[in-house]
Amino acid sequence: MRGTGRDAEYLEFATVRSGHLYRSACLLTSGDTHLAEDLTQETLGRMYALWGRISRIDNPAAYAQTVLVRTFLSQQRRRSAAERPVGDVPDGAGAPGGDPELRMTLLQALGRLAPKDRAVIVLRYWEDRSIEETADAMNVSSAAVRTRSVRALAKLREQLGGTLVAFASG
Repeated sequence: MRGTGRDAEYLEFATVRSGHLYRSACLLTSGDTHLAEDLTQETLGRMYALWGRISRIDNPAAYAQTVLVRTFLSQQRRRSAAERPVGDVPDGAGAPGGDPELRMTLLQALGRLAPKDRAVIVLRYWEDRSIEETADAMNVSSAAVRTRSVRALAKLREQLGGTLVAFASG
């Protein structure tokens, strides 16, 4: 395959980051693998279109995560309020090993959160981003991230029976 240096650089980036982007998209979409694939492809497409500028920034991987979250939130605003993801997560998706029942329960609990709450949880606790980084990725204030984080965690605790440890051992 012949390509420009820009194309080769982008291809290397996409190869390294696509799995992580897909896993984040699966969490954002509550396990809807088809929508997660679409989000990942759209994110990679947007990254390619801007690659000449993006490749010069300090952290293209963080920028890709921001594009993924903003694309997800944009799609959620366009979707019908009655439309809900369906289908099961295939055995090969997610982290290797682990408890499939627990994973499905967590994905279902995430699915019951509002899209912005879900995005905050994924960015803060899956991506391990700071409040400021999360606020920047979502284009909201730090106070909004803190508020959403507290409320979303409370909803998850309520759905899971208090704490994840209690749920997992019970």
